[in-house]
Amino acid sequence: MSSNSVYIDVLDVSCLTNGYLEKTINWIPGMGEIKLKDLPTFIRITDPNDVTFNILVNQFKNMLNGNAIVLNTFDALERDVMKALSTMHPHVYSVGPLQMLVDKIIKDDDRLQSIQSNLWKEDLTCIEWLNTKDHNSVVYVNFGSITMMNIDQLTEFAFGLANSKKSFLWIIRNDLVTGELAMLPEQFCTETKERGMLANWCPQEDVLKHPAIAGFLTHCGWNSTLESISCGVPLLCWPFFADQQTNCKYCCVDWGIGMEIDNNVKRDEVELLVRKLIDGEKGKHMKRRVMELKEKAEEATELGGSSFMNFDKLLKEIILLEN
Repeated sequence: MSSNSVYIDVLDVSCLTNGYLEKTINWIPGMGEIKLKDLPTFIRITDPNDVTFNILVNQFKNMLNGNAIVLNTFDALERDVMKALSTMHPHVYSVGPLQMLVDKIIKDDDRLQSIQSNLWKEDLTCIEWLNTKDHNSVVYVNFGSITMMNIDQLTEFAFGLANSKKSFLWIIRNDLVTGELAMLPEQFCTETKERGMLANWCPQEDVLKHPAIAGFLTHCGWNSTLESISCGVPLLCWPFFADQQTNCKYCCVDWGIGMEIDNNVKRDEVELLVRKLIDGEKGKHMKRRVMELKEKAEEATELGGSSFMNFDKLLKEIILLEN
């Protein structure tokens, strides 16, 4: 691999499975040491002519020609990355966690309360069900709006949750399973009917804020990751594609707020990690760390905080451009 390229510079797909992805690199600005396997899937390619890869390369180049770069993050969370980006562009604005910032901006304006960003209709009975549960007793499971899995993976997750004997709220879209409806085994439904709830979608921010939630089993998409941090909820990470592997690495290694589930998911691993999350010392440590990050996120979005000030600077720059 050359020092100025990220793709695997050989047309050999065996590099994706022969252990080569365990190779550590240290020359990406602001990211320290990172393994190839932790880079986004659209970068971990074996063909430099890959269409998606080259579209992204061109977009990243075009991005540097923009008047500003706006990021849904906050300085205290990704300080090294923000510092590196600031050497590449004079106007880089971290304005996140965006939902937390929005909540503070619109809280006193009834006209803006109806603003929503969900792609699916929400099932509000989830909150009623959570109200019946003890504090820090429920695992929230949601793999996002586009992640898909096969029926074997769905089954392993199901029996892992069942065998953990812990309560859970599981969001299962009809199209969650590739090529067929997401049908759960009857045995699973029977075993968990007293401590599990299944829904098609939910108001995720309200769920994560609920005191009954002990942890979030997630695909580790950036929006879900940042929302979990904003609500002080530790993570069980099952990254699927795109940037999710990178987000997972930061959660589990750099920030200490998550534990990773292997891509080849097995029920025993799911059971073990759910128990660690709710009952173990590892779970308690993750909770402390994520609460520290939540406090920093709140500081960033308060009046005078880094994200609040960056948002103000961004608005002023837009007004200047329009004039």
